[in-house]
Amino acid sequence: MLTTDQKGNIAELEVAAAASKLGIVVFRPMGEGSRYDLIFDLGTRLLRVQCKWTRRHDEIVLLRCLSSRRTATGLRSRLYTAEEIDAFAAYCPDVDRCYLVPIERVGDQRQLHLRLGDPRNGQRGGIVWARDFEFSTVDWRALGAVAQMARAFGWQPKGRGFESPQLHSPGRPAATVGAHEFRNHFGYYFERASRGEELAITRRGRPYARLVPP
Repeated sequence: MLTTDQKGNIAELEVAAAASKLGIVVFRPMGEGSRYDLIFDLGTRLLRVQCKWTRRHDEIVLLRCLSSRRTATGLRSRLYTAEEIDAFAAYCPDVDRCYLVPIERVGDQRQLHLRLGDPRNGQRGGIVWARDFEFSTVDWRALGAVAQMARAFGWQPKGRGFESPQLHSPGRPAATVGAHEFRNHFGYYFERASRGEELAITRRGRPYARLVPP
């Protein structure tokens, strides 16, 4: 029986290995106390990543989006915020896959259900498909282009990592989202577009549509 610490260590190693195989440079903070476990260097952005060990429950990979610790008054849980991390990286040993979920996608949810297969009741709406967040599916180039790295400005709020003024200038690269994810959470992405963000929608890894701000 693995301990919680052992599971966490395995998750970090698996995530770091999966990212390294994709050519991503991975760093680990020195010492304890940070809310993130790893840092991914995407070339144009540093991504603060919180690693999680997840398990499969039927056709669901359950990602818990909070931390828990025991105190004198009992178990205390705390959600992660965009000021603390940029993304969750989850390793599920049951399917031997790693998933990357941006913190903005989680919001204030305590857990996220990543569905592996179709539900028995035929439901299609509101489903978060695990395949849209697999390391092999993530458009890392677009993810890294969201923020241009400028060390002179230091860490910026809202979990954006290192960024420069060019982030908010016209013609910046569009963020990429899978068609299933976009369809199931249209309202969320519609709001992002209304705030000036351009979204490139892909289907089976290929360009499919584009949502542009007014």
